[in-house]
Amino acid sequence: MLVVGGGPAGLATAAALRAAGVRAVVLERGARVGDSWRRHYDGLRLHTPRRMSGLPGMPLPRRYGRWVGRDQLAHYLEEYAEAHQLEIVYNVEAARVDRAGPGSASGSGWTVAATGGRVLDGRRVVVATGYCHTPYVPDWPGRDTYRGELLHAAYYRNPAPYEGKDVLVVGGGNTGAEIAVELAAGGAKRVRLAVRTLPHVVRRPAAGWCAVAGRRLSGALPARTVDRLAGRVSRIGLPDLGAYGLPRPASGLYTRLREGAVPVVDTGLVAAVRDRRVLPVPAVAALDGDGVILADGDRAEPDTVIAATGWRRGLEELVGHLGVLDPRGLPRAGGRRSPEGARGLHFVGFTGPASGSLREIGAEAEELARKVAKED
Repeated sequence: MLVVGGGPAGLATAAALRAAGVRAVVLERGARVGDSWRRHYDGLRLHTPRRMSGLPGMPLPRRYGRWVGRDQLAHYLEEYAEAHQLEIVYNVEAARVDRAGPGSASGSGWTVAATGGRVLDGRRVVVATGYCHTPYVPDWPGRDTYRGELLHAAYYRNPAPYEGKDVLVVGGGNTGAEIAVELAAGGAKRVRLAVRTLPHVVRRPAAGWCAVAGRRLSGALPARTVDRLAGRVSRIGLPDLGAYGLPRPASGLYTRLREGAVPVVDTGLVAAVRDRRVLPVPAVAALDGDGVILADGDRAEPDTVIAATGWRRGLEELVGHLGVLDPRGLPRAGGRRSPEGARGLHFVGFTGPASGSLREIGAEAEELARKVAKED
């Protein structure tokens, strides 16, 4: 069985399969496990507590503390692969998955075309290339002729290069909020945070409750009731930032969760906004020469624009021709279920849940392993 991707989803899947007695070979495009995590910004920490974030068969070490950092997680992934004796082929990137022809080695199933002219066969293939695969920057009007510095948050590492500079961070999600707070603490002259969709903000200690307990409540109670409960918790634990340009959203937290909007975990944003060290502004409407036009018509001329505008899955070239992706570029089915008409092709790690992607990855991997062990 072939597993495409050696990140958390690929490793968890391979480990669960091995525990179920199924051989799995992992294809990893990097030179070592955890490289995708090492490329994130230096201050990144998981938003789910350590006890909720381990992969199947090996908890995260207690020495990492409650909120696990970027390098700690990368090291954990290396130890995880070694402890489970996973079979990983490095520096091999899968380019295209196809249905196997009658002359293939497996006789049925799938083939994976990879770097170096390799064509690998497998009765089943698991695509686990990651939810955050390809950086996405909106095609703002004027982007091609913009003369200022514009970079995606994927290329931001720490605030040192921006000391004394005027920086506009675009994106009101967790990445944008954390980078804005880091810049403000790291000596940037001015930090503005352009927000298109108002986020719900939750305290970090409450993040675990929001992720798990809240999810269970929303399955047992009407969303409107859970929204009211979450709203009361939010009003008790956090001040209203409306006077500072960041009011609470009109729709409830769990209604938004069901729409795919994950709340922002407060790692210093509330204090930075109240102290005017981070200034919320409207969304970016266009780029204009040396300036940025905001949705309210105001013009800003920052030294640097950092686009924390999300990621795309990057699955189109790999499997787009198979009819297994929805209009958003996401798999039509995940985990133990194969997309319709694609038996034996599986996807793990593409749900992006509020309950924590590592937690969900583990559950998907174990469900898939049970299915494969039973059927094969």
